[in-house]
Amino acid sequence: MPQKILVIEDEPTLARLLSYNLTQEGYETKVVDHGSDGLQAALQQQFELIVLDIMLPGMNGFDILSKLRQKGNKTPVIILTARNAEEEVVQGLKYGADDYITKPFGVAELLARVSAVLRRTMSEEAAHEKTGNGEKVIMAGDLMIYPEKYEVVLGGESIPLRPKEFEVLLYLVQRPGVVVTRDDLMNIVWGFDYIGGQRTVDVHVSSLRKKLEMNQQSVQIESIRGVGYKLVTTPVKKDKS
Repeated sequence: MPQKILVIEDEPTLARLLSYNLTQEGYETKVVDHGSDGLQAALQQQFELIVLDIMLPGMNGFDILSKLRQKGNKTPVIILTARNAEEEVVQGLKYGADDYITKPFGVAELLARVSAVLRRTMSEEAAHEKTGNGEKVIMAGDLMIYPEKYEVVLGGESIPLRPKEFEVLLYLVQRPGVVVTRDDLMNIVWGFDYIGGQRTVDVHVSSLRKKLEMNQQSVQIESIRGVGYKLVTTPVKKDKS
């Protein structure tokens, strides 16, 4: 079955452009041109992704996004923002947006971002399991993370982490193989109002890397020069003898 995408956009030409190109790519789309109607559609139907404009009649995109997250709706959202509107991007991410596209944009960028968000969401869902007693556990290679208990087990051994180290690891493991910038880590883990520099991120990642890589090579944090970090996992080959 094709993946369903909800487009909440009131500008007719742009709405048609979005719907046409997403449909051509094999997605099933529903277009809504009013904020309140868009919120109702998102709450009443199941979608794999929402493409959400900020400026809408009836209810703006920030209010829609905020209400969705408050009601526990975790459908990934890509917001459409105006050029040079950094404050819209920041506010959208605060409210729980997964990505953003700056208008005007090209079809290639649109499809690439949609594909990336959907792929990442599917990876995260596949990584989440439940233990026998109902506890949530996130697994990546030989790594097991228990978010509710702030516990990490690697190769059967418990790894003691400080709270911020745990939060950095949790953010990285939910985006396997994806490069995460220092700014992203700073904003998500320490908050947008944190006045410390990126050196704080580097220190915590360095400490976390040492704890993870001690006596094992299946889970590693790679540095991407001038950008940030990504988590890489390598399944350990079991001895067949």
